[in-house]
Amino acid sequence: MYKRISLALVVLVAAATATCAQTLKVDKSNRTIEVTDSASAHAMADIAILHLGYTVYGPTSKDAYAKASETSNAIADALKKAGIPDGHIQSISQSVQETQTYENQNLTPAERVQRKYRAEQTWTVRLPAKEAAKILNLAVEAGANNSGDIDWQLANPDALEAEAAARALAHDKQIAAAMAKGLGVTLGPLLYASNQAQQRVIFPMMAAQSLAIKKVAVRPLAIDPQRIAQSATIRAIFAIQ
Repeated sequence: MYKRISLALVVLVAAATATCAQTLKVDKSNRTIEVTDSASAHAMADIAILHLGYTVYGPTSKDAYAKASETSNAIADALKKAGIPDGHIQSISQSVQETQTYENQNLTPAERVQRKYRAEQTWTVRLPAKEAAKILNLAVEAGANNSGDIDWQLANPDALEAEAAARALAHDKQIAAAMAKGLGVTLGPLLYASNQAQQRVIFPMMAAQSLAIKKVAVRPLAIDPQRIAQSATIRAIFAIQ
């Protein structure tokens, strides 16, 4: 159904381009009704882009790097054992650097020594939305102590856009038909349509934030996929008879 709608919209856009090249004239031989209306469609996100990362410290850069290596490989092993394909894991950043003075200003002298260097690494993991809580839990247990942000997406966003556009066009036709009836004329075929797709909106819901969990048996966080809305505004011109 979505493919048929998408194809129809492509045809309409192509027709619109051709029509724009020929200026529509409103006269006795070409009477028209023009309507512009908006509609939206909603769907639950089925893809989660999970942000994972860690921060570790050491008295020297080598010590910090050694801890980072241990933590990094533990997280990678946890993701691999969970069945995440390699192509769905993307490295974002990694660094080993001296900790800034202001970051340690509230620590004791001994703690400052142990935190003189800091190592960090981050990834994104693409996975089914329903797996987000489980994978986050496994990564945190493996040492991902700076994790939890999730970007929610649709596997087929074009289908939602096509649905919104189809609804807007249907609204246009209903309004045009009512106008034609009021004018005492008959609504004719669609002559022109343009789709002004609106930005997708992700409705805010409770999501995981950065956290650190001790290595004890805990249940995964309660994380629900977010609902995504797609709006479309369709300008349509119909002939009247």
